[in-house]
Amino acid sequence: MENTARPPVLLQFYTSPIGKKLITGVTGLGLVTFVLVHMVGNLLLFAGHDAYNAYAHHLESWGPLLWLVESILVVVFALHAIAGIHIFVGKLTARPDNYATYASRGTPSLQSLSSRTMIITGLVLAVFLVLHLWSFKFGTYYATQLNDDKVRDLARLVVEKFQHPLYAFGYSGVMLLLGFHLRHGIWSALQSLGLQSKAIRFTVYGMSLGGAIAIATGFVLLPLTIYFGLLT
Repeated sequence: MENTARPPVLLQFYTSPIGKKLITGVTGLGLVTFVLVHMVGNLLLFAGHDAYNAYAHHLESWGPLLWLVESILVVVFALHAIAGIHIFVGKLTARPDNYATYASRGTPSLQSLSSRTMIITGLVLAVFLVLHLWSFKFGTYYATQLNDDKVRDLARLVVEKFQHPLYAFGYSGVMLLLGFHLRHGIWSALQSLGLQSKAIRFTVYGMSLGGAIAIATGFVLLPLTIYFGLLT
């Protein structure tokens, strides 16, 4: 007897033409929110070592809740990466010429270097994330006194790392690639979720570009000011 069982609903949704785009859109916006919060947290080092260490200690004090948040972030990142790779492979299969020719049909094209290199910048960011966690989250544990508590001196580790050119300029370079990724990613996510109309299409595109520049700049400020001795 022929097996006519249908695949699970979630699998049907994922394999549908719109499913993967919605997944990358939702997970992408979630990751943008995390990146923005992380950037603001980094900038606290400009307020002093105590302010930065207090922020890091506050996060650690969440205990199991922090582990839950981190686990959710891992799942969100994995879904975003897997869906993005599948979309890229699907495009290559549909157009094996690898999009050698980019032409606009009747309206100004919003294609850019960032949109054409999403898979490359995405893979670089994935590798960077592993190295970043290894260097900082699981890096050397320095202890310091904060009020009456003995806490991790994460500020000392950050300053120590970014005094080396490999870390300072390597990190800055990857953050510029993050800006490239976000330039197209933010706009594309909003488009996939139907949160923009033709009337505001170019406005949203411009705002996405501005947001990407602001986030990349915020991340680059810290390593360069430390490396050039403006922040110790």
